[in-house]
Amino acid sequence: MSRQEATTQYAHALKEGKRCYQECVRSGRYPYLQVLDEILAGTETQGRVDLGQVEIPIDRIAGTKEAGRETAFAANFMPLLAASTEFGMKWTSLCEAHLGESGIQDPIRAYEYMGRFYVQEGNKRVSVMKSFGAMSITGQVTRIVPMWSDDLETRVYFEYLHFYELSGVCQVHFNGVGGYAKIQAALGFDADHVWSAAERRAFISEYYRFKRAIAPLDLDERQVTCGEALLVWLQVYTLDDLRTMTPAALAASVVAVRKDIEAVGTGGPISVNTEPNSVDQGVVGRIIGSVSSHSVLKVAFVFEASPAESLSVAGHVEGMRHLEQTLESRVRVSAYYASRTVPVEDALAWAAEDGADLLVVTSPNLVMACRKVAAAYPRLRVLDCSVALPYAGVRTFSCREYETSFIAGALAGAMAGSEPVGLIAGVPTMGVPAAVNAFALGVQLVSPATRVLLGWSGAPGDAFDGLLQRGVKVISNCEVPLSAQQQEYEGLCKVDDAGLTTLAVPHLNWGVFYVRLVTSILSGTWDALQAQSGTAAVSYWWGIAAGVIDLEVGPSTPDGPAHLVDLLRDGIATDRVQVFRRRVVRRDGSVFNDGSRWPTTDEVLNMGWLCKGIEGTLPGLDELRPEARELVRVQGVNRADFPPEKGGQLV
Repeated sequence: MSRQEATTQYAHALKEGKRCYQECVRSGRYPYLQVLDEILAGTETQGRVDLGQVEIPIDRIAGTKEAGRETAFAANFMPLLAASTEFGMKWTSLCEAHLGESGIQDPIRAYEYMGRFYVQEGNKRVSVMKSFGAMSITGQVTRIVPMWSDDLETRVYFEYLHFYELSGVCQVHFNGVGGYAKIQAALGFDADHVWSAAERRAFISEYYRFKRAIAPLDLDERQVTCGEALLVWLQVYTLDDLRTMTPAALAASVVAVRKDIEAVGTGGPISVNTEPNSVDQGVVGRIIGSVSSHSVLKVAFVFEASPAESLSVAGHVEGMRHLEQTLESRVRVSAYYASRTVPVEDALAWAAEDGADLLVVTSPNLVMACRKVAAAYPRLRVLDCSVALPYAGVRTFSCREYETSFIAGALAGAMAGSEPVGLIAGVPTMGVPAAVNAFALGVQLVSPATRVLLGWSGAPGDAFDGLLQRGVKVISNCEVPLSAQQQEYEGLCKVDDAGLTTLAVPHLNWGVFYVRLVTSILSGTWDALQAQSGTAAVSYWWGIAAGVIDLEVGPSTPDGPAHLVDLLRDGIATDRVQVFRRRVVRRDGSVFNDGSRWPTTDEVLNMGWLCKGIEGTLPGLDELRPEARELVRVQGVNRADFPPEKGGQLV
C-alpha cells in the first residue's frame, strides 16, 4: 500500500479528532484522553492482577495510563497534531504498516480499571486501528482491582469480574446490575458454568454481529450499552435468530425493537392511563387525520382457551360481543382460539396476517408472545391484558381491583365484627399487593382491631380450606370472578352451618373497556395518548369511575352494610374517597403515608409489601405452583429480585 493512502487516512482521522475536540468543548467535557494515574490519585485499590494477552474491545479503551502525550489525541483517540509533526509522521508510518502485508502485530500494553482500558504502550496503534473501525486490538493487560463499595458502578463492576472469571469475555458491559447473569442464562448456561474457548469465540462473533447491526441507532453507551440492547433484543428474538438472520433481516429486527432499546436509557418509563378521555384534544386534532380513513376497524381477539375452559376467557368473550353489538357499523370482530393443536404463536400470526388493525390478547401469560408479533407487524396495534409493563409496541390493560377490594374489606369488617377475616389472593403480580392492602384498610375502616388472615391460591394447597381450619367465617376471594360462570367460592362469602352465603361479588365489564378503546382509535386519541406522554410504553388501568369494575352486593347482605357499599362506591367514583390517601403503616412499622399526600400510581402498582394488620407473607418464587412462576417472573412486584432462569424468557 502506498504512503499516499496512509497520508489520506491520517487526514481523515485528524478531521475526526478535531470534530470530537470541538464537540467536547461545546458540551463541557474533557476533550483529551483520560489519564489513569490521575483517576487513581488518592484512590485506594485492592491490588493488581496480570490477565495476560487479551483481545481488548477498542470501544472500551478510555485513555492512557500516564500523563504526557494525552493531548496529542482527542477523547475519541483520533489525532490532533498536524501531519508534518513527528507524531503525525509516526502515525502515518504505522498506518502504512497496517495497510501492508504484515499489518500491526505487536500487542499493546494496557491497564484495566472498572471495565475500561488505559494504554501504557501503543496509543498510536490504538488510534490507527480505531480509525479503520476495528472492533478489538491485542494487548497485554494488567487489572487494577478497586475496593468494594455499595455504589452502583462498583456493584456492576464486581458482577463483571465474576462474569469474566467464568467467560473470559470483556466485550459486554452494563450500566445496571443483573445483566451478566441474564447473558449467562440466555446462552443456556448454569449460573456457575465456565465457558470453553469455542463458546467464547462463538459468542464474541455473534456479539460483534449484533453491535454492527445497532450501530445506526447511535446509542450513547452512558445511557444504553450494546449489552443492554442485546438483552432487550433477546426478549423478542433468539440467539438462533442472531446466528441465522441475514444482515438485512437483523437490521430490520433491530428497528422493530428500537423503542424498547431506547427506553432502557430513560428507565423504561410507562404512561399509565388511569381515566378515559384524558388526552389533550389539541394533540388529537393533529393526529386524527391519520386514522379518519378507518371506515371499519378490524379487531382480532386471541384467546388462550375456550370460554368453557376459562372464567377469564368467558368474561373477555362477553366483552367482545358487547363491542361488536355496540359498534356494529364501525368494527369487524374476529376470534382466534389457541388449543393443544393450535399454538398461541400461530393464532397470533393468523390474526395479523388476516389484516387485523387491532389485536387484543386476553392472557397476561402471553405478553412476550405479543411483543414478538408486534415486532413482526409494526403497523399492528397490540393490546394485552396485563399490568403496566415497559414494552413499546404492546399496550397493556387491567383494572384497579384494589378499589373493589377496599369496599369488600369494609363490608367484611362490618360482617365479621371482632373475628378475623380471611383473604385469598392469586399471585403477587403488580397491583395484587395493593388489592390485599386495600382490603385490610377497608376492614380497618370499620373495625380497626380486626385481623386479616392471608392465603394464596397460586401456592400449593387449598387456601380456602386452610382459612376454614383457622376458624375464619368471612372470606374474600381477591381474584375477580365473572358473572358468566360461578366459582364454588367467589367474592366475599360468609361461612356458617348452612354453607356459603355470597355477600358481594366484584365484576369486570370488559365490554365498556373495549368500546372506549376502539373508539379512541377511531377518534385519534390512541395515537395522541402516546404522543402526549412522550413515553415508549402505555398502559390502561381503569377503575370504578370508568365503569370497568364494580362490586355487586348479594341479596343476603343486610341493608346497613349494603348501604355502606353504595356510599364507598360512589365516593371512589367521584374521587371523594381515596383508598390510599389515609394513614398507612407497613407491617415493619414504617409509615407509607401519614394521610397528607396522594400516593402516585407507580407507588400503588409496585407495592411489594403488606400493611399492618395482615397475617401472611408475599410468597417467593419457590413457594408458588410451577404454572404461576413464569407469570410472576414477568409481572411480579419483586421480579427484579429473581435470578434469571437458564434458557428461560428474559424480562
